Amino acid sequence: MSDRVFVDTNVLVYSRDSSEPVKQAKASEWMTHLWKSRTGRLSFQVLQEFYVTVTAKLKPGLDIDTARSDVRLLLAWKPVLTDRQILEKAWFIQDRHGFSWWDSMIVAAALVSSCQYLLSEDLQDNFELGGLRVIGPFAVQPPSMGQGLL
Repeated sequence: MSDRVFVDTNVLVYSRDSSEPVKQAKASEWMTHLWKSRTGRLSFQVLQEFYVTVTAKLKPGLDIDTARSDVRLLLAWKPVLTDRQILEKAWFIQDRHGFSWWDSMIVAAALVSSCQYLLSEDLQDNFELGGLRVIGPFAVQPPSMGQGLL
């Protein structure tokens, strides 16, 4: 599978959330697949949201060193920087589709990074925009190596 998959913050958080064992297992399965297939993508926004959530909001949360280690490892995915192109695209998405600002930024970053899929529970499953399709991480299993997502 060579289709790029943009990972929303909630998937990263659930992969570390021991208070949600079912979602943790499914999110971890997705993360393992994306690491092995080298198809995972994300943005610095996602990394920032992940760090704040797992260190300050998650109960029980991660210790700072573990959270920082996770973020450092995810830098291998070459996170998308927020730039003018992403801002303009996010404003368009927000105005046209009524998404929250932060969701619009995620969708814009996924589009700019040429992803075919956005793995998120925050947006409508199967929503399509500009060649990007939202898939629910807890409704769809990761594919076997070499197979497409859907």
